[in-house]
Amino acid sequence: PEIRFEVDLPGSWNRRFYMTGNGGFAGESFDSPQRANARVAAMRRGLVLAVSDTGHDASIEPLATFAQNRQKLLDYAFRSLHTTAVTAKQLITAYYGVGPSRSYFEGCSTGGRQALILAQRFPEDFDGIISGAPVLNFSGTMVGYAGMTQALAAAPIPYAKLSLLADRIYSCCDELDGLKDGLIDDPRRCDFRAARDLPKCAEGADSPDCFTAPQIVTLEKIYGDVTISGKRFFPGWPVGAEIAGANGRSGWDNWIINEKGQSISVTFAESFFRYMAFSEKNQKFDLARFDFEKDPPRLEWIHGVLDATDPDLSRFRDRGGKLLMYFGWADPALNPQMGVDYYESVLARMGTATTGFFRLFMVPGMFHCGGGVGCASFEKLTPLVQWVEQGAAPERIVGSRIVNGKTVRTRPLCPYP
Repeated sequence: PEIRFEVDLPGSWNRRFYMTGNGGFAGESFDSPQRANARVAAMRRGLVLAVSDTGHDASIEPLATFAQNRQKLLDYAFRSLHTTAVTAKQLITAYYGVGPSRSYFEGCSTGGRQALILAQRFPEDFDGIISGAPVLNFSGTMVGYAGMTQALAAAPIPYAKLSLLADRIYSCCDELDGLKDGLIDDPRRCDFRAARDLPKCAEGADSPDCFTAPQIVTLEKIYGDVTISGKRFFPGWPVGAEIAGANGRSGWDNWIINEKGQSISVTFAESFFRYMAFSEKNQKFDLARFDFEKDPPRLEWIHGVLDATDPDLSRFRDRGGKLLMYFGWADPALNPQMGVDYYESVLARMGTATTGFFRLFMVPGMFHCGGGVGCASFEKLTPLVQWVEQGAAPERIVGSRIVNGKTVRTRPLCPYP
């Protein structure tokens, strides 16, 4: 009953319905510049556009505070996606006298998780789905943030040292793909080890051109897997996001390290544990208190409600749906290995025929949902429409690197692996 939504109906309609997802904890204003730009772009393409706030207003209930209301939590997790799609289609039919011939969904980050939720839980709602940098394992991501936060609290990494860290990583890894071009094509091939490859400060000393022993331990924890009872619970962070993007700031800036205060990862994780996971009202949960042996079992319920990790996409495949997923290898906000792990889980569950309906594109050097040092600008909807409506599966997508409005490089992005 509290889900607010908007449906924009163009005068000249091409019979396609297009719904877009949310970011972060959702609840965005419909009047934001991002929403306005999306609206204009959809109208120009002749698309009916639908958006929703998932059932709460972030200006009144910021971050995850809305989740104290169970209804709003379930709406955010999955229900608002389906009800908005169904209601939008009813409005379309009432206005035009005919329903959409094809329906598409696109989202990145939280919107990427929503995309996978739709493919997994509501496979009849959309013919084609674009899932960008999905926070598909939301609960696992927050546990990863907790581990990173505890490591940085024990030995902070000064922002000023990130350029030195990036230089060492790229000097070790850039040429492994056969071309020294400022990109790491696949960070999993990089054998960078902080303890071995970084300059070490003399014992008891600290300076801008070296790393102390505790700082090296912190980095090894960030790059290492989160393990619980000896088993990997969540993957360690791939290298590559430390580098500075077009704005001259490291990809880690604000997401992992914030010179002026609390990072986004800490803010998100604290709110998640306080209001979604552990649900004690107004609990002042501190990430320093997270117990990696005792607390993960407490996440079982929220994992089942919120996460989009189900590898069984058979219903979506059987109805002819197509899923295009992409992730930046240098994403500083969400662990790109999470996307690879999910794709491989679907491949293991559904076999080699997976590529007939689901393709993953990993983008070297791309930060969260775009930006970075790679060819992070590329058309997503057109290849998906061609796949759905013409059966032309995307064998490659051309990505561009745009600096100050000019294209300085292009390259093909190919389906994983």
